[in-house]
Amino acid sequence: MTQAEADSTLPKFVPDWEDEPCPQPMLPSASPERRAGLTEGVRMRENPAEWAFVRLSKLIEDFEKGLDRDEEIAAHLVGGPGDATMQIEDVGFWGPDFIMFTGKNADGRPIRLIQHYAQINVLLNARKKPEEREARRIGFQLSELVEKTNPK
Repeated sequence: MTQAEADSTLPKFVPDWEDEPCPQPMLPSASPERRAGLTEGVRMRENPAEWAFVRLSKLIEDFEKGLDRDEEIAAHLVGGPGDATMQIEDVGFWGPDFIMFTGKNADGRPIRLIQHYAQINVLLNARKKPEEREARRIGFQLSELVEKTNPK
């Protein structure tokens, strides 16, 4: 086996999803069209952190669709100190196991949360944007990244 073949071989504990479509979320109050929209064009990923990131980015984008123009996404980090609310500026992953959130805390100071994909608990909420700028939307940026890395 060449090094290239060894590098492309999945570890035994990772399933090979090939063209397996993304399962739809179970949201009883959501219409079938909304559930399908969350998974449109998304394929399952072998990397667990990337797979968690893909679904999280779709949920963020869906949540942002319901925000007023003066609101932007924030998160309450379940299990964090104090109210543990952060303004989310970016979400990423470092496979195979980390999900990363960057943003600002309630005092406007930069913060980064590094979370294991199996322990992620994030309560998305809305917060008023600062008066001096338009509300920022990150969902579409995350979706562009998901599209670029989507298995063919």
